[in-house]
Amino acid sequence: MPDSPSNRAMLPDRQREALSRAQRQVNSLVLGKKDAVTMAFVALLADGHILIEDLPGLGKTTLAHALAATVGLEFQRVQFTSDLLPSDVVGVSIYDGNARRFEFHAGPVFTNVLLADEINRAPPRTQSALLEAMAEHQVTVDGTTHALPDPFFVIATQNPLDLAGTYPLPDSQLDRFLLRLNLGYPDADTERELLTGSDRRALIAAALPLLSGGDLLVLRTTVTEVHASAALIDYVQALLARSRHHPGVRVGLSPRAGLALLRAARALALLEGRDHALPDDVQRLFPAIAAHRLVADADAGSGDMLAQAILRAVAVD
Repeated sequence: MPDSPSNRAMLPDRQREALSRAQRQVNSLVLGKKDAVTMAFVALLADGHILIEDLPGLGKTTLAHALAATVGLEFQRVQFTSDLLPSDVVGVSIYDGNARRFEFHAGPVFTNVLLADEINRAPPRTQSALLEAMAEHQVTVDGTTHALPDPFFVIATQNPLDLAGTYPLPDSQLDRFLLRLNLGYPDADTERELLTGSDRRALIAAALPLLSGGDLLVLRTTVTEVHASAALIDYVQALLARSRHHPGVRVGLSPRAGLALLRAARALALLEGRDHALPDDVQRLFPAIAAHRLVADADAGSGDMLAQAILRAVAVD
């Protein structure tokens, strides 16, 4: 691919309009969360997963349902609890006496969109049951590997305040999430519209699929063709290097985080109708991609603060 991008749109008119209509529909179902909806579409197109860290009742489940309905994907929800077993997530092999063999009974992970609600309430063994699924799009039960549906997309939630009875996600699990988001409270006008408008569940049930799983797979292929210049890659590499030496950061970003950042930047560029990624894309995405991957010193502040400080410390050439 040449190093200087063209200005042509990468998608045919039909696909570009379908993608735009899909975003508009999700925004009409999840009010006042335009940035979060954009990030969710970035993760969908970039073949990544999302961790939403926020309080109950702010639209996490609504966002997952709205995405699944709009893209025409199968949806499953699992409430993670302290007694949830790995087999409750991935499935179990049960002996069939008549056939004289073990039959695999698939768990809820065999879907297109999985909402893993309050994932930090489940013990580590159950949390790790998702790890292979998220990383490899497959699970292994009793030595047999079972492929998951394609596309496969996880939206996990956790409550940042109520730590009683929770098991913090290990770094290896956090690294499997492309983005970490916060939805936050709605503004007054949006809250008024929610209080006086139609029930969100009824609206989602009536929503028409505007894309298909096949469309999403084609879009994901197109994302890989979005141009990232040598200068942009230099900028991403400079951010990675700075994260490893920045004051207050004990463990910086890995090359896998850099790959995730470039993949997400390409997806954002495609969403905005460009065939090339820009430094602005990287800067917009960096906190959501970096904050949950940075391991900070005890008195260094939050990962979000460190991510913003790293951005400020690295100039764009």
